[in-house]
Parts: sequence; structure tokens; C-alpha cells
Amino acid sequence: MTWIYEGYAYEPEGLDPKILYGFVYEIENTETKKKYIGKKFFWVSKTYQRNLRRRRRKVESDWKNYYGSSELLSEDIETLGREKFKRTILRLCKTKAECAYFEAKYQFDKDVLLKDEYYNAWIMVKVRRNHLSGVKKC
Repeated sequence: MTWIYEGYAYEPEGLDPKILYGFVYEIENTETKKKYIGKKFFWVSKTYQRNLRRRRRKVESDWKNYYGSSELLSEDIETLGREKFKRTILRLCKTKAECAYFEAKYQFDKDVLLKDEYYNAWIMVKVRRNHLSGVKKC
């Protein structure tokens, strides 16, 4: 199963951490219609040693095969199979802070903790205003 973005399969060309850092997504159980909203980064930092010094660099994450971090969601995926779930990208984000902000915004807007139609069990966010300076209010 691929990620869907704006109605089409998402296949980025030339993925670059300076342009896109991650995305906010929704995974839907197509049988029960239960959903999960979360965020995933395209990049992870890897540490390696070179000339007795530790270096860090960004490498592509496992985002293509990712199916959320919720235990309840993972149990359903294991029981029903991945083909019973639809993965949708709600928003592409340029920074880590933008991912955190919009994940929480979608979760609060949809009342994920108050409705049984969501797998989400908790919301945790810590974002500073100055980290969102590049995001424009729509």
C-alpha cells in the first residue's frame, strides 16, 4: 500500500531534507472506519565515526513502509493485514516543528481523544513560536 496525497499515490522526486522534513498523516481502517492521526519524518539522523570523530548525517527513514505508532492500530494491522488500511498524507511539512504543530492541530480539530472512531490515545506536543516563523497562516 502506498501513501495517498491529494488523491494520488505519493512518489516524491529528489527528496531533500532542506525542502521537506516530514508529513502529517491519517491511517484509516477500511472495515471499521477507525482512524489514527500522526506524523512521520522523511529523515533520521545517523551517527557514524570517521577519523576518530563522530559525525551525523541525515538519511531517509522507513516512511514508505510505516503504519503508525499506536499499539491498538498495530494490533489491528497485524490481525487484519495492511491491505485493510488506507494511508493518507494530510500535510507535507518543511520542518520538524511544523510537523509537530500540525499533527497536534489536526488531532485537536478532530477531537481524537474524545471520539471512539480514533485509535489515538494521547497527544503530546511542545512547539515554540519562533520555530514556526516560515509557516504562513492560511
